[in-house]
Amino acid sequence: MTERERWERETYGAFKERSPERPVRFESLSGIPVEPLYTPESLGAGWTYADRLGYPGEYPFTRGVYPTMYRGRLWTMRMFAGFGRPEDTNRRFRYLLEQGQTGLSTAFDMPALMGYDADHPRARGEVGREGVSISTLDDFERLFEGIPLADVTTSMTINCTASVALAMYLAIADKQSVSWDRIGGTMQNDMLKEFIAQKEWICPPEPAVRIVTDMIEFTSAHVPRFNPVSISGYHIREAGSTAVQELAFTLADGLAYVEAGIARGLDVDRFAPRLSFFFDIHNDFFEEIAKLRAARRMWARFMKERYGARKPESMRLRTHTQTAGVSATAQQPLNNVARVALQALAAVLGGAQSLHTNSYDETWALPTEDAVTVALRTQQIIAEESGTTLTIDPLGGSYFLERMTDQMEAAALEYIEKIDALGGMVRAIDTGFPQKEIADAAYRYQLMEDRGEKVTVGVNRYVMPEDRGIQYLRIDEAVEREQVERVQRFKAARDMGRVERRLKQLADACRGGRNVMPVLVDAVKDYASLGEISDVYRQVFGLYREPIIF
Repeated sequence: MTERERWERETYGAFKERSPERPVRFESLSGIPVEPLYTPESLGAGWTYADRLGYPGEYPFTRGVYPTMYRGRLWTMRMFAGFGRPEDTNRRFRYLLEQGQTGLSTAFDMPALMGYDADHPRARGEVGREGVSISTLDDFERLFEGIPLADVTTSMTINCTASVALAMYLAIADKQSVSWDRIGGTMQNDMLKEFIAQKEWICPPEPAVRIVTDMIEFTSAHVPRFNPVSISGYHIREAGSTAVQELAFTLADGLAYVEAGIARGLDVDRFAPRLSFFFDIHNDFFEEIAKLRAARRMWARFMKERYGARKPESMRLRTHTQTAGVSATAQQPLNNVARVALQALAAVLGGAQSLHTNSYDETWALPTEDAVTVALRTQQIIAEESGTTLTIDPLGGSYFLERMTDQMEAAALEYIEKIDALGGMVRAIDTGFPQKEIADAAYRYQLMEDRGEKVTVGVNRYVMPEDRGIQYLRIDEAVEREQVERVQRFKAARDMGRVERRLKQLADACRGGRNVMPVLVDAVKDYASLGEISDVYRQVFGLYREPIIF
């Protein structure tokens, strides 16, 4: 009998008979069973430090992608900002930078995300509501007025129109006389997760991935410090997936982009170092830390063993993280401050390179200045007061965490093997496989919450009879009217002959298989609008219709 077995029978078991354990599910949010105690035996006979962990900054990067991690440089504190007119968001950008934010993160409104200008009939009622309204280069100029692009990095959460946003950003750099090799930032641009989870698209998966590949090829040659795609598990998790599904489907999306780049003839070590990731950080503290560690290890091995990458930079999974919007509650919204703090701490202990902390009022509306300040201060308190940044990977070697990391990896690999068998992620999307898995997981979780098997404080336990209202941000209806009129005036003053020539050149590039990015930069400089460019995509590539999934 081992000492572990002796303890389980004589001490733990005997005590449990006298004082039974709580009647709860002892499992992670992904359904992984959680044992009462973890010991060296939990790691398995073949477990070795060198194979499973290694050292920070070295393959397989389980303990961190850089040798010094936060001892050398803190994560980028990047608060999501975007609402109303470009000048409204510009003011929020400036405020956050004054408060110590170290990178910009831009939210765009629904019309921009779907490829419609503010003056389009389908944009009515949505202009500037969920993010900043952007239709033309004039809007981009006002959005970044007074912000030197060489001195900040900018993240943009935009996907099917990401190519247009990147072209406008580069045009602004030219206007500021900033060379493209000095620009740093990230374009979300992950179309595969749109088909899986977020559902904001224009054309079908094949041409959508082609445009993403155009951007990867273009930036690797001309904008070397820019991340052309942020492979996003965040929205997969927000759609209801488990942490295991988020991990698996995100990495599978990343593998699909790598294969598209290789099929284009690109050297994997030329473009892979600029691929970045974006993960959700949910409530299950240790599972979320394990997820980030497993993601780094899995990506490193895929890049080295499947694709033959040689550079360490190609194997490093660098990730932005964001606290889980789906975990926030409208009931007792101040409770979200505690949730965000714990999730942010998990992101830091998991080794994230960048972090956005949600504001406690975001279940009600876009965040107020006071709420976003608390969210930013949460990161700063962790960075400056908690002591978690003094050593690298402080939880590394925890029997529980290492076992959870191994279990997350094994479960995610099972999903990736299924996707490989289907012919890759694009084919899997066509069959509806990831969509159905996520929908089933969301349904199961909701049932557990409805039955009280998963506790949500303030919602299904510790409920208060009356919630006090909070002050939240309201967008004046005049904002939409003003923005629509401004876009219409701007369009009327353009040289339409130049615009039409540029749009024809874009259509020719789309049909001829040429990289669209050089044409787009010229087109936006001649004031072709986001909606007009999107119309070319619609005309050439057609509209995507999602398969019906039962």
